[in-house]
Amino acid sequence: MLDNNTAIINTSSNLNEFSVTEISNKIKFLLENNFGYVRIKGEISGLKIATSGHGYFSLKDANAVMAATCWRHSLARVNFALTEGLEVVVTGKITAYAGQSKYQISVEMIEPAGIGAFMKILQERKAKLEEEGLFSPEHKKKIPFLPKKIGIVTSITGAVIKDIIHRITDRFPMHLCIWPVAVQGESAAGEITAAINGFNNLPPELRPDLLIVARGGGSIEDLWPFNEEIVVRAAFNSDIPIISAVGHETDYTLLDLVADLRAPTPTAAAEFASPVIDGLKYTLASLYNNIARRASIIIKHKAQVLEGYNRILQYPVNYLNNNIQKLDELGFRLSGSLPNLVKQKEMALKYFPVSRLQPTKILHYKHLQLHGLANNLTSKKTNLLNQFEYKIAMSSSLLTSLDYNSVLKRGYAMLKSEDGVYISTTAEVKSAKYVNVKLKDGEVRLGASF
Repeated sequence: MLDNNTAIINTSSNLNEFSVTEISNKIKFLLENNFGYVRIKGEISGLKIATSGHGYFSLKDANAVMAATCWRHSLARVNFALTEGLEVVVTGKITAYAGQSKYQISVEMIEPAGIGAFMKILQERKAKLEEEGLFSPEHKKKIPFLPKKIGIVTSITGAVIKDIIHRITDRFPMHLCIWPVAVQGESAAGEITAAINGFNNLPPELRPDLLIVARGGGSIEDLWPFNEEIVVRAAFNSDIPIISAVGHETDYTLLDLVADLRAPTPTAAAEFASPVIDGLKYTLASLYNNIARRASIIIKHKAQVLEGYNRILQYPVNYLNNNIQKLDELGFRLSGSLPNLVKQKEMALKYFPVSRLQPTKILHYKHLQLHGLANNLTSKKTNLLNQFEYKIAMSSSLLTSLDYNSVLKRGYAMLKSEDGVYISTTAEVKSAKYVNVKLKDGEVRLGASF
């Protein structure tokens, strides 16, 4: 009798015999044909990028781990950096790897999972582009005040394009050129980039003066195409100024940071792009009235000037006759004065002494003048020196009288303390240890007890 725990294998049964490779291939066939495409959410772990460009990592959650392989062509389509611990959603087919007897997922698409993963990617990308200077204010272009043509990059369906067209038409109707694009989804970033580059590549006569890139509000996943690096770089390289109007007022994308102007809403972007025609008409009317008023003032002033000239030219004959008469009067005065002047000069020559023309007498006269001036100079010099000598003598006498040695010669003395300070009171004598007495022929020291 056999024990219940004993298993009997009948080796003579008709079980098929397989090689390891055959079993591995059957398992791979079963996995690939029974699961098809699946989406799996998990954290990236053990990421490795081979030199061939293929990526290998594991997807894990709290209870399990699954191997994942992302071939080079699929990895190239991932537009964010894969990092350890990043939560993602991968799409692919379940398969098996016979070399290690394990099942795995062959990844064809990788997406960030959850707002946390998106924010992490966004912050890393923002830091990278900011370090390159793409968000610097000095690169911002001025928005034209009155563009002739505006290019709009947005979805052709939905309320956004209608709001922009309606708002611009109300404010200032102008030429609008619309480039329809997808504003969310996998193809959106490429289409937006192509639209920005396409507008810039148009001939100058067809190129718009301003671009508006817009879409309505949505989640961070919906707005993600406007955070893609290709879109940001296309906006940075655009020669046409760009207004970004993505989402609502609280939504911010990287396109908002690189754009030349950020509008909180698409409607606000239309207001930034176009002035109010009624306001322009009022301004132009005010300027016209101001110019007309100033022109009227200038015309009146010039009319007054011309009127003055007309008064002057009203009687030209009288004006010329007055000046001719003045000229004749001056001629008469000149004719009358000239004979008198000639007569005066003749009289001066007539009575001029001929003797004054003799050189010896002139030299003698000048010699006498020189001698007189020399004597006068000598006399003044002597008087001036005598005055200085007198002042010196008086100052010397005064200095001698003020010399204290002269006072000492008359029997006076000067007292000094042991510190060399002059003593002038009996109290100072009593307080001194000894006293130096200066007389006319020297000094003696006396004790204070005398």
